Amino acid sequence: NWTAIAIEFVLLVLGVFLGIQVANWNEARASERLGRAYVQRLTVELGQDLVTRRELVEYYAAVLESIEHTNVLLAEPESDPKELVINAYRASEFNYRAPSRATWDAIVSSGDTGLLPQDVAAAAADYFAYDSAHNARDILSQSAYRHRVRTIVPLQLQKALRAGCSDVRNENQDITGFKSDCALDIEPAMVATTAAALRADPAVQESLRYQYSDVYSAHANIKGDAAAIDRALAAIKGAQPAAGVSP
Repeated sequence: NWTAIAIEFVLLVLGVFLGIQVANWNEARASERLGRAYVQRLTVELGQDLVTRRELVEYYAAVLESIEHTNVLLAEPESDPKELVINAYRASEFNYRAPSRATWDAIVSSGDTGLLPQDVAAAAADYFAYDSAHNARDILSQSAYRHRVRTIVPLQLQKALRAGCSDVRNENQDITGFKSDCALDIEPAMVATTAAALRADPAVQESLRYQYSDVYSAHANIKGDAAAIDRALAAIKGAQPAAGVSP
């Protein structure tokens, strides 16, 4: 009964072939769904990081302004002591906000970068390759200027600066900027004595010049991070459904 055997064989081969095709189709659909989920999560996290990088850019712009102002005030013997102390202290500040990289790390560790549109993967890789804000924190937290100024400023005055002139924090206690209205509740005599000590110490102005260089680099590098995020979000927005992932 060779005819029956042949028919059964053909049906068996056809069944195996169709089974493989269905499995491949299901796998492709699952990969598309996973890719879309990755892109959606990346969009949220990159959007959050864009906000924090822009806040850091504004923060370091304010620090740079204080550095330049301090440089002028130190050179003027009759400059306002309170203004000098406030700016000298702010010039020693740094800030850090960690990037939201949980989704990207999951994509890379799973070997799933191919599920993303090529432009999206390239732009995200460019952003996540280096944490500029972390590098700035490491450098500025150990700066000679910061160490010198905070050695000179008395503890009581530092506490008053922290209370009335320092950082603004959000509900998560993340630093988002400086207080716009600076209220320094302390005896003017201590402020005047501290300002005189800052002017009298040549190491303050010497280290201030290097502080400017480090803060300028931090500001520029974090601006670059914000630009990389913008490119990644633009790539997501422009991703074509034909790439296997909808924007």
